[in-house]
Formats: sequence, C-alpha cells, structure tokens
Amino acid sequence: MKAVRFYKTGGPEVLVYEDVVAPTPGAGEVLIKIEAVGMNFADVMRRRGDEYPEPSPPPFILGAEVAGTVAALGEGVSGIEVGTSVLAVPGAGGYAQYVAVPVLTVIPLPNGFDPVAAAALLAHGLTAAIVLKRAAKILPGETVLIEGAAGGVGSFAIQLAKLYGAGKIIAAASTPEKRAKAESLGADASVDYTAPNWADEVRRLTDGRGVDIVIETAGGNNLNQALNAMAPFGRLIYLGQSSGDAANVDPWRLTVTNHSIIGFYISAYLADAGLLMSTIGELMNYVTEGKVEIQVGHVLPLSEAIEAHRLLENRLTTGKVVLQPWIGA
Repeated sequence: MKAVRFYKTGGPEVLVYEDVVAPTPGAGEVLIKIEAVGMNFADVMRRRGDEYPEPSPPPFILGAEVAGTVAALGEGVSGIEVGTSVLAVPGAGGYAQYVAVPVLTVIPLPNGFDPVAAAALLAHGLTAAIVLKRAAKILPGETVLIEGAAGGVGSFAIQLAKLYGAGKIIAAASTPEKRAKAESLGADASVDYTAPNWADEVRRLTDGRGVDIVIETAGGNNLNQALNAMAPFGRLIYLGQSSGDAANVDPWRLTVTNHSIIGFYISAYLADAGLLMSTIGELMNYVTEGKVEIQVGHVLPLSEAIEAHRLLENRLTTGKVVLQPWIGA
C-alpha cells in the first residue's frame, strides 16, 4: 500500500510517500480502507520533533483520525460487517491506504455521510465539544474568546459555543479573511491576535470586563495576552502551542483575578467510550439537522502531504485539511 512516513524530524520535506507493507488486523481489530484522513496541527508538531505527549519513533506514519470502509475483520470481531462505512481514531497510522485499529475505536457512519466530512468532524469536533463542556464547563451567558477561530477546532467551537448558550463569542484570527469567516460562522466580533496589545481590544468589546473562557492554541507570549483579556474567575483552556514557543507565566498573576489555566489533551478523554460515542452522536445530529456546518478547507491527495503540511504550518488554511490516500495513487 501507499503511505507517508518520516525517517527524521524536520520540515515538511522529511515526509516520504512510498510503498509499505499493508497491516493485517489482529484479534479484536478491523482493517479499514482509508478514504479520508483528517490533519491536525499535532501532525506538524510530531513531524518537527516538538515536545509532544506521545512518542513518534521513525519511520513514523502520522494520522490520528480516519474515515473509510471496513475491509477485513480480525479474530473474534463481531457486530460489524465488511463494507461498513466508519470513523476511527487510530492515534497514528492514518497517512496510508489501510490501517488496523481496535474495533472498540470504530464508529459506524450514517448512510450517505461523506467520508471527507466525517474525517473533518472527528478530532476537531470532539475537541471543541469536550473543551467547552468538560474542560471550560461553559455556562449560559458566558463570554468566550476562541483563538485560531477559522481553523478546524475554532470553526466548530464558534458554532458549538452558540448552541451551548454563550452570551458573546469573540473570534481571534490572523487575517481579515479568517476573521470574516469566523464571524460568518456566528462569532459576534473578532480581533487580530497577531497585533500588539490585542487584549485591549477584547476588553473594549466586553465593556472592560474581559471574557470568561479562552480557548488558547498559540502559546508563547500570546498566552499572557490571553490572560490580560480574561474576566475575574476566567478559565483559559490550553490546547497547544502552534507558535512552537513555550509560554512563561508567573503564577502570582493568577491569584487576585482567580484565573485558571487548564490543560487539555483529547486522547485522555477518548479513553471514555461512553463520552466518545455520546459526543460523536451529538455532533452528527447537529450536522444532519443543519445546526453545525463542517468546514473543509483543503482536500489533497496523500501524495501531496508535504504541501498540506506547508499550508497548515504557515497558517494558510481555514477549516479542516483532509488527505485522500486513493486519489492519484
């Protein structure tokens, strides 16, 4: 089968499109013929060799979320048939034409659900929903600031925050086009979080009070700006550091304002099968009812993974970036 691997960390050019041996499903596993694999910024971080919670031993195949069809069943697997359209969260191995995954991580798709849309929904939709409900514990009427608001997680977070009762949603994005996109999805206002002292604009938009919740994705110096934009008792949910820079925060500054910084890592939540299934069910219902619109930015063949990484790493995308392993193979 065709796959994309890296043998050393570095820039997008370290990705190699090549032939590898297709996996065989073991006991309790299913083999999925992958029709679409969703990209995440974590793919960029692992390829670059950034600090990451899970190892990426070379030669390594990226790809944490896939949509496709069941191609074969391992020993002892029942309750699912070959040919079933599914979603799965392998954690890695998705930049390929096939992947073997535990059947417990497989989610059947409704009839006619597009695999590209499904791949765009999985990790980013789950992240946005669980961040807002479980990590931030959003309450009706609260004000939410969403960084990277035109991206995969951000585009879902805007729509879901509205459905969950947010009082005001402020989108933070780096270009006028991305800010306009965020507002078209339901953000009430937007700011340029690459501008100096952008927190002052957030405070102006909230009549000086600041926001109750920040979804932080950039890291580095941006985190302290985000803290400046928060209201008393505000919660900052730290998803990652797309800037590649670590944040330095003086804990003392959290005391008088009663601010909280809460770390978030989706894999820890995915271990809860009940939460996974109920949240995916909720998201699919929102999509089919027209309450949430899936944002797909770029759809590229797997053979163009290098270009896809360049686009994602340089913030040249809106919505989800999806790779298709069988197109042009």
